[in-house]
Amino acid sequence: MSQGGEAPSSLATPSAAITMPEIENLAVKEPATPKEVKESKTSALTSSHASSLPPPYYFENGLRRVAPYHYTYKTWVKERWRGRKLIDVFESEFRDRSLAYYKNAMETGQICVNGKATSPDHILKNGELVSHTIHRHEPPVAADPIGIIHEDQDMIVINKPSGVPVHPAGRYNFNSVIEIMKAERHSEWVAYTCNRLDRLTSGIMFVAKHPKAADELTTQIKQRSVRKEYIARVIGNFPDEEVVCNQPLLQISPKLGLNRVRANGKSARTVFKKLAYYPPRESQRQTRDGSLPAAGDATEEKDRPWLQKEGYSIVRCLPVTGRTHQIRVHLQHLGHPIQNDPIYANQRVWGLKLGYNDPEALENTDDDIITRLNRMGKEEVADAVAYHDEMVDEYYKRKAEKMSGKLCEVCDTPLYTDPGLQELSLWLHSLRYEDSGGSWSYLSPLPVWAMPPSGMSGPTEVGGMEELVSAVKDVNPEIA
Repeated sequence: MSQGGEAPSSLATPSAAITMPEIENLAVKEPATPKEVKESKTSALTSSHASSLPPPYYFENGLRRVAPYHYTYKTWVKERWRGRKLIDVFESEFRDRSLAYYKNAMETGQICVNGKATSPDHILKNGELVSHTIHRHEPPVAADPIGIIHEDQDMIVINKPSGVPVHPAGRYNFNSVIEIMKAERHSEWVAYTCNRLDRLTSGIMFVAKHPKAADELTTQIKQRSVRKEYIARVIGNFPDEEVVCNQPLLQISPKLGLNRVRANGKSARTVFKKLAYYPPRESQRQTRDGSLPAAGDATEEKDRPWLQKEGYSIVRCLPVTGRTHQIRVHLQHLGHPIQNDPIYANQRVWGLKLGYNDPEALENTDDDIITRLNRMGKEEVADAVAYHDEMVDEYYKRKAEKMSGKLCEVCDTPLYTDPGLQELSLWLHSLRYEDSGGSWSYLSPLPVWAMPPSGMSGPTEVGGMEELVSAVKDVNPEIA
């Protein structure tokens, strides 16, 4: 097994060398036919302890799928829910079903309090247990395997594919990194994740095998003695010099996980350095991972002219702090958002300037942004388009996840179409983690979308982190 450094634990042998690892894959066994899986699994999964049952994966059209199953969510009444009507809590905090659905579910006993059916007007109290039994429809995710960069008795270092959430959450359960890994190992295997990545972000993650190893690395990360490098593909020609963005970030919607640059936000610092710039080219046709398709592929170049304007840059990113969406928001503020970002490079949400240099929210109010984002995936599709025009509408109406207008035959749940390829990938990759003292380091391969396009020359690997670190070593000596 190739490894890109030494394990971040007490067993590590000091070494500052970095090698490019060969990725080993966790190959999930594909069942004989999707129909066979659907018929055998849908009726079997009726427990809230669904993770203890064989995961019903099947693969179709390049996607990992899970057949629908019954599932019971349970949660204790949160402090902010106390004294409020049950129906009001579901209306304000859960957006995947209609108000009429929730009211009916309460009246028919699908939503219970302390295991008993109750009125939608029930006033929630401290210590009450709310449960909701549903026929669960998980969205499909990319079928890309989980790469293993290094594994020892304490830690697994993985190369997470884009489009797959780390933990079960929201609409995702089996289609999560932890559940996929559990399926490959055994049902009693317990994962202790040490760092987090958004669902759309790919790259290096640490999964400890026991609490001690997790605590050691987590403490190191919190002390900021671990250097993290990301690689991003952004709109336009990024400046040549190192750019340090110190703009504070404020979460304007906990429900949507949305952040903006704001003076009264939390302090944040990111260092950026351009690795390469690739100008637009008339004949260039891009696939979802940023590579060039083979001759004869039916890519609809005429439908996507916005991809060719301004060209794009590959940018190295060193997040000194670790705020939610920090790199994405800082790049947006600098006028170079990630090229396929469905939130921060979306003109339907941010307008023509895409949120550039608007720390006082003068161009778009927070309420405007939240309202527009709430429409994405329902009345509209979540398009990451830097240059919007009428042709965008037609292209994404055909290739995006949104309400299909159909209902599930079992539960009458409104069904979504499959996600478009642009919704399964974000051109942001966790490239490297290393101890600032030089005792261990891991480096993943560059993703395909960061490599030079066909017919152009450019870097195929990155150097050390000295340039990035030197830009902030005086104010952040802990990472020097």
